[in-house]
Amino acid sequence: MFFIAKAIFKKKGIRNTSHKKGMIRKLIFVFAVFFVQALDAQQNLARNPILYADVPDMSMVRVGDTYYMSSTTMHMSPGLPIMKSNDLVNWKLVSYAYDTLVSNDEMNLNNGKSTYGRGSWASSLRYHNGTYYVSTFAATSGKTHIYSTKDIEKGPWKAQSFKPSYHDHSLFFDDDGKVYLIWGAGKLSIVELKDDFSGVKTGTEQVLIENASAPSGNGGLAAEGSQLFKVNGKYYLFNITWPRGGMRTVVIHRADKITGPWEGRIGLQDLGVAQGGLINTPKGEWYAYLFRDNGAVGRIPYLVPVKWEDGWPVLGVNGKVPETLDLPANKSLIPGIIASDEFTLKKGQTTLPQVWQWNHNPDNRLWSLSQRKGFLRLTTGRLDTSFLLARNTLTQRTIGPVCSGSTMLDISNMKDGDFAGLCLLQKNYGLVGVRVEGDKKSVVMINATAGKPIEAAVVPFIEKAIYFKAECDFTNKKDVADFFYSFDGKDWKTIGTQLKMSYTLPHFMGYRFGLFNYATKNTGGFADFDFFRISDQIINKSPGL
Repeated sequence: MFFIAKAIFKKKGIRNTSHKKGMIRKLIFVFAVFFVQALDAQQNLARNPILYADVPDMSMVRVGDTYYMSSTTMHMSPGLPIMKSNDLVNWKLVSYAYDTLVSNDEMNLNNGKSTYGRGSWASSLRYHNGTYYVSTFAATSGKTHIYSTKDIEKGPWKAQSFKPSYHDHSLFFDDDGKVYLIWGAGKLSIVELKDDFSGVKTGTEQVLIENASAPSGNGGLAAEGSQLFKVNGKYYLFNITWPRGGMRTVVIHRADKITGPWEGRIGLQDLGVAQGGLINTPKGEWYAYLFRDNGAVGRIPYLVPVKWEDGWPVLGVNGKVPETLDLPANKSLIPGIIASDEFTLKKGQTTLPQVWQWNHNPDNRLWSLSQRKGFLRLTTGRLDTSFLLARNTLTQRTIGPVCSGSTMLDISNMKDGDFAGLCLLQKNYGLVGVRVEGDKKSVVMINATAGKPIEAAVVPFIEKAIYFKAECDFTNKKDVADFFYSFDGKDWKTIGTQLKMSYTLPHFMGYRFGLFNYATKNTGGFADFDFFRISDQIINKSPGL
C-alpha cells in the first residue's frame, strides 16, 4: 500500500503532509472495505471437502432441484444410507434402503463370526420413470441387491436380490428401455437385467473393456468403482485406479454405443481424490463427486468442477482439485449427518433418529427408548468375551477436523461381569466404561492402538451414575483421541492413554462413536444412557490423573 500511495502522490504532485495523511487514511479505508468484501466472498463459498466425515462410494441423482446421494456403511444396520441436499454441499440423512441386509451369523455377530469391512459395498443410485432404485452387492450375502421405492425419503422400499455378487457395479437405464449392470475390476463386463429385476438375462453377459486400467498404467489397484452416465447421446464410464507408485486416479472411458468401442483417458490425478461420477445442476453446471482417503476419520467427499471440451468431461481447475467452489457455503454436519440425542421419544417417533446405526444387526428385544422415559436402555441377553463381537453397540460417525462426544450413564442395574460405556469403534479401538466385578465398580479405559486391547487405567468408584467423553483430533491426519470421565458433567478428568487412531482395512470404515453394554458372567443387567451429545469442537482439555 505504501508504494501505491507514493505513486499516487507523485502523479498528482501532492507534497503537503496533511494531504498525504488524508490520502493514506482513504486508501486504508478502501483496502479495508476490499479486504472485508473479499473475506465475505470467500466465506460464502463452499469448501472442499464438502463433508468432513466417512461418506465413501457416493452415487448421486438430481430430481428437479433436489439431490439425493447413497453411500457405503458396510456392516452397519440399518444400511445403504440415503442423503438429501438442495445445494450439493449441505446434506441430511433421510432414509436407509434396508433395515437388514441379511440375517446370518456374520451379520448377527453370532458364534464368534462378524462381517467387519464387508456387508454391503459401493451402491448405485438411479431415478427412472418415477421410481428410485439403489443397488449394492455383498460378499456377506453372496448376492446383488436391488431396492426400489416411489418415495425415497419415506419408503417403503421393495427388496430384490439374486446371485452372484456383481463387484462395484453400476446400474444403468438406457433410452431403449434396457437395464444393465456394468461391473468388474480391470476387466469390466456388462449384463442385461430382467424386466422385473429378479436376475440377469441369460446370454447377455459380455466383456465391455478388456483393460480399463490402461490409461493410468497397469499395476496397483485395477480399475473399479464403475459409474456409467449418458450425456448428449454419448456414454461415459467413470472408474478409479491406483497405479503402482502413484495415487488414486479417475479414469474415464467414452463410447457412442454402450457395447463400445470405448476410448479412455485420465480424468483427474490430484490429491488422491477419486471414485465417483457426474452430476449437473438445474442451471446446467457440472460437477464430479469423488472422495479422498483422509486417515482415521475415513473417506471424505469432494466436489470438482467439470467443463466439457471436445465431448469429454474435463475435471478440476487446471487439473487440480479446488479448495473453494462457487456453491453455497458449508454448514455444520450437525444435525444433518450426525446429531445429539436426548433419547426422548417425540410424538409419532417409534425408532432412533436417522443418524444412528447399529454395529451389525441388533437384537431389537434388548434395547428400548420407552422402558425408561428419556433414556436409551441397553440390556444384556448373552455372554461375550470380546468388545468387537458384542452385540447392540449403537454408533454415529466421527467428523473432522475435530469433534467430541459425551454421554451420561446410570449403572444402577448392571450385573456382575457387565461392562458399559462410550467407545471409538474401529479395529484399533478405544473405550472408557464401567466394569462391575462382584460388588465393586471401576472406571476402565482400554486402548487398542497397537491392535490388541490394553487396560490403560482402572479407577475404583462407588457412584451410581457417571459421565464419559471422547475427543477426536483429525487435523492434518493427527488422528488422536483422548477419553474423560466426570461425576457432574463439568469437572472432567482424563483417563488412560491417548488413542492413536488408524484407518484399518479389516474394518474399512472411519472411527465411530459408540454406546455399548455387554455381559461376561450374567445376562439381564441393563445400562441406561441419559443422552449422547456431539460437538464439532474440542471443548475441555484437562490434566490427566
